[in-house]
Amino acid sequence: MSKTKLTINKNGSIKIEGDFEITDCEGKTYGLEGRTALGLCRCGLSANKPFCDGAHRNSFEHEPAAFDLPPMKTK
Repeated sequence: MSKTKLTINKNGSIKIEGDFEITDCEGKTYGLEGRTALGLCRCGLSANKPFCDGAHRNSFEHEPAAFDLPPMKTK
């Protein structure tokens, strides 16, 4: 099984690659037809949400830069 990788693209989608499945909030699995890479919408403009259809072009800007999250809180 390959490692799943998510890439936050500049001014665009989240690219997901590897071995993954995507489910809706009720646990129903999307039929991905064997895809091992695809784009997920993060601008909210796609007509094909949760998948990216390129609708973000010229209307969504975000310059991603990796950072460390603070430590997890423990009780």
